[in-house]
Amino acid sequence: MNITDLNIVARRWSDSDTTSHTAANLLIDINQAYETVVSWLINADGTWQFDDTNYTDFPIGTYTLVNAQGKYSFNDQFLQMMEVQILDKAGNYRILQPIDQKEFDPELPLERAFQTAGLPIYYDKISDDTIKLFPAPDNGVSVTLASGLKIKFKRTASLYTAAEVTTGTKTPGFASPFHIILAYMAARVQCMLYKKDRVPELNALIGDTTLIPTGMKKDLIRHYSTRQKDQRKKMSMATIQFR
Repeated sequence: MNITDLNIVARRWSDSDTTSHTAANLLIDINQAYETVVSWLINADGTWQFDDTNYTDFPIGTYTLVNAQGKYSFNDQFLQMMEVQILDKAGNYRILQPIDQKEFDPELPLERAFQTAGLPIYYDKISDDTIKLFPAPDNGVSVTLASGLKIKFKRTASLYTAAEVTTGTKTPGFASPFHIILAYMAARVQCMLYKKDRVPELNALIGDTTLIPTGMKKDLIRHYSTRQKDQRKKMSMATIQFR
């Protein structure tokens, strides 16, 4: 379903129109639902990791390193950091190991343990959007500064813009049988204000009001948690039953 279809279904469920549920408000509601669904999928994906199919690039960011600077911040599309790499002087990316002060010598702060800039071997996530490298990179002696930091990550949805609503053709970047859940979730917001009697039915369809998912949420999570069907299953003694 494209965004035009989703808007039609959402307004139909709440008996609204472009005046009572404006394009601007409906866009907010659809995008909020979109981000919520993507958060479910990121937490549910199996060995095949979810990424919104509307993106035209891979969820990998490269950044220029600065001599002796250990702290680097990123944009709010990062939901989960999967891997951090550093580009050495020979042009090879090396995977860094995560580290935390509480796992290190409490008598020796990380900043003091790695005072001399060089080839980073660890990173510490100090907030949702900032990491610190240990040691800090040197000035091209051990590392390559240009595109010297590479991060693989999981990101939020490719949210709709007002222009894309006008065009009307963009579809959500997850499996098409479940697109309509965005319309149900957006309609529920409107119904909670003006059509409260319809909220229970929408809750049942969506299935996100209990700790154990039901309805479409259950089916969606099951779909994305079992996508690695082409992977060879490994047999162990624990899986063999003797009669």
